Amino acid sequence: MTAQSGLRFLEDRWDDAVAAKLDEPELLRYRSNLLGSDLRITNFGGGNTSSKLEQVDPLDGKTKQILWVKGSGGDLGSIKRAGFATLYMEKLLALEKAYRGVDLEDEMVEMYPLCTFGNNPVAASIDTPLHGFLPFPHVDHLHPDWGIALAASANGKIKMEEFNKEFGHKLAWLPWQRPGFELGMMLKKIVAETPGCDGVVLGGHGLFTWGNTQRESYLNTITIIDQLGQFIERHAAAGYKVFGGGQVKTREDRAEIAAAIMPYLRGAVSRKQRWIGSFSDSAAVLDFVNSAQAEKLAHLGTSCPDHFIRTKIRPMFIKWNPAGEPAELKELIETALETYRAEYAEYYKKHAVKDSPALRDASPTVVLVPGVGMFSFGKNKTESRITGEFYINAIGVMQGAGALGAGVDCKEIPQAGPAASADQFSVHANYVALPPSEAFRIEYWKLEEAKIRRQPPEKELSRRVALIVGGGSGIGREVALLAAERGAHVMVADRDVEGAEAVAAETAAISGKEAVSWTSIDIRDRKAIKAALDATIKQFGGIDILINTAALFPSSPDGVISDAQWALTLEVNVTANYLLTDEAAKIFAEQGIDASVVLTSSANAVVAKRGSEAYDVSKAALSHLVRELAVALSPKVRVNGISPATVVKGSTMFPRDRVIASLKKYKLPFDEKDTDDGLRNELAKFYATRTLTHQPIDPKDCAQAIMFLAGPLARCTTGHLIPVDGGLTEAYLR
Repeated sequence: MTAQSGLRFLEDRWDDAVAAKLDEPELLRYRSNLLGSDLRITNFGGGNTSSKLEQVDPLDGKTKQILWVKGSGGDLGSIKRAGFATLYMEKLLALEKAYRGVDLEDEMVEMYPLCTFGNNPVAASIDTPLHGFLPFPHVDHLHPDWGIALAASANGKIKMEEFNKEFGHKLAWLPWQRPGFELGMMLKKIVAETPGCDGVVLGGHGLFTWGNTQRESYLNTITIIDQLGQFIERHAAAGYKVFGGGQVKTREDRAEIAAAIMPYLRGAVSRKQRWIGSFSDSAAVLDFVNSAQAEKLAHLGTSCPDHFIRTKIRPMFIKWNPAGEPAELKELIETALETYRAEYAEYYKKHAVKDSPALRDASPTVVLVPGVGMFSFGKNKTESRITGEFYINAIGVMQGAGALGAGVDCKEIPQAGPAASADQFSVHANYVALPPSEAFRIEYWKLEEAKIRRQPPEKELSRRVALIVGGGSGIGREVALLAAERGAHVMVADRDVEGAEAVAAETAAISGKEAVSWTSIDIRDRKAIKAALDATIKQFGGIDILINTAALFPSSPDGVISDAQWALTLEVNVTANYLLTDEAAKIFAEQGIDASVVLTSSANAVVAKRGSEAYDVSKAALSHLVRELAVALSPKVRVNGISPATVVKGSTMFPRDRVIASLKKYKLPFDEKDTDDGLRNELAKFYATRTLTHQPIDPKDCAQAIMFLAGPLARCTTGHLIPVDGGLTEAYLR
């Protein structure tokens, strides 16, 4: 089979010059990465690839056939050589003699480690026998939308035969069977019974293809997937009305509605555990949510196991008429959520057995709103995005199945088989959803639970969103970095947008680029504050932690502070903190989940000195504002602060001229040619001598105190300020 001349949708990304430099395991990695680079071929983390390679056994020096197969939980697009499990083919095939039948197939998973070749710690996936028992050197198992659309069609088997005839293939059909050893036996049998078989369609699941070489397997796979696309698109062009046609119109102000409703929705679905949110109003999403068939199809749920592991049994559909007022959405969300959780609890109760894992969070991970779009949720930003992408895949599957079924009334359910009878499947518009009993067997599979437990533990601030104002330098920069280390999603906000962007880049190196963003802000302006809050909501779905380190210290060459400087100092250091917290409080109220605020005061708030009256008075007012806000925003929002002594290092409040003026004031020797940092260090050392610890106050010291107050370890602390002053006796409260 050749692909170059026949591809219409996909592209052949294979580079012979690159491939020529690779050994066989690297060619498998290369092939896998190419297949995973296009979401039309397979979704993130979905599908798997394998190769049966000849290798020398270090135990006896003899050449053995070794199965290289994608390890459990891996992603084809990013997998490395080290991500593949390796098993002796001889031992793996011998497991057929030990197999005691489908009711006990899970026990076979415990046998895979006994087949491991080399000291390989990668866990073999549940799909290992599906690859091992196929008699081909190189095998691809993928979940392309076009392939699943055929697999999830009520007339899928009929259409597969039409496809075979039209494109000269010999694809075979298997009814639905949960991935595992039994499916491996079924694949072995169907291929043996189908002379010339060049692929297998797994009913309700996906596609298997193969080849005699790495290159041939890649070409066969992308060619069949592309041809399935051609086949389905031809059906769609023949007068098919997508999802029965549009029923409602898209709102022009949908982005504003999404931003307004997201905090409330995030709070509603986060009542058991927090989620990070994403929003999509792509054309595919809007075509679906606005359609006549959307509510019915959404309730049926997805078909492919890879889909509903992330999207749950079904999304939550909000019965809203976009011609109405957005204010109606809150009540509709509450009603829909009550129904959704009740249905999910019933789903669990009906299908759980005595050794099933405990009931998980019954909240939806996908929420559909007509006229607006799709909200998706996950434990982090990447997962929330991917969850949305998976449901867009599911939309593509339902659309393809609908196109294949246009004008066809199919009485049989070809997905039905030994695992599930025809009456267990639900069908609408030719789309066949997985039976709830089978969905449950995968979602609450002990093997899936084991995969979840193998994941690293979540960090202290995982699932939380921190907006760090003043994050472009000094203390704010250190707070951003520390928040990322502790698992938070971080929005860096600053008037200095270049500084904010630079700190965001540093932070992304710790947490990953999707867990951090940056925005401009002017805390004296409510509109600018709201814009920064909206940017945070758009990026992550809400806010859990608000931190402000931005402040102003007025100075002048002659030491005289003008009335305008006095007013500006109080505006920035007091009023702006109030405005910032007041706007954030509206978001906290919408979410209805615990949140925290940490503001930055100063030791100067309680130490009277000559020449810094404006700053000292403003910080005294801010310290009391912390207490006032703690009272006003209780019980859901904790408000605290820190009171550092002078922090010179990295502070924008200590430009070179102020540092030199201070050095002269205290009659400290310095070199005019010294760097800014060098001069700051000299001044910081002097300030340290006035404390009990003799330690200069580092921005990192302040960040540690801030993040303690912001996080769950201080859950019973509110209305308080932690001194970070090295033991400044003048700041002791009397």
